[in-house]
Amino acid sequence: MIKLNNVSKTFTLHNQGSAVIEVVSDVSFAVAKGECVALTGASGAGKSTLMRMIYGNYLTQTGEIRIGDIDLVQAEPREVIALRREVLGYVSQFLRVVPRVPTLEVVAEPLRAVGVCAVDAEARTRALLSRVNIPERLWSLSPTTFSGGEQQRVNIARGFAHAYPAMLLDEPTASLDAANRDVVLSLIEEAKARGTAIIGIFHDEAARARVCDREIDVSLFTPGVAA
Repeated sequence: MIKLNNVSKTFTLHNQGSAVIEVVSDVSFAVAKGECVALTGASGAGKSTLMRMIYGNYLTQTGEIRIGDIDLVQAEPREVIALRREVLGYVSQFLRVVPRVPTLEVVAEPLRAVGVCAVDAEARTRALLSRVNIPERLWSLSPTTFSGGEQQRVNIARGFAHAYPAMLLDEPTASLDAANRDVVLSLIEEAKARGTAIIGIFHDEAARARVCDREIDVSLFTPGVAA
């Protein structure tokens, strides 16, 4: 479902004499339907950069990144937008939403975007918000006013609202208490069971052991970084 073939990435530091920094080189791996793969490696190895490349936020210098039948490296912007709407979900560490939009609408938006009717979208949203322990009294408020932990749980609910065939997870259990951590891991397990291909960054070793089928050490593809 997700396939990288000889992917490389460099950054040019224009404010430092146009120095070129090679971040990752010749990355190749595949993630099958129903499989969860963890990206591991030392800080600075390029894990987050690789995730952003797979989502299409960063362009590659070389190689191919395929999500299903779409090669992100060659895709038109409209194809990338459609892919993100329908196929590839991304749960980042931080909630980024338009201020003053109620939490119910924030979480329901991915469902409405793929044509789910208002009634069904709201029912799914309410179930998810209850599951991640967001009090109902907060649902009509903007999540921008919430605590960090509440915002993270809203972000999780939003990310899992639509049944994406592929997902990217960036520290989905960071800073969560034991109960909410268990909820998130259960959501990941359910996504795997329905065939979602998942790539994640999990610094929580116990969480990684529970939901990930294997690990890929990004340090192996990072020039100058020991594995």
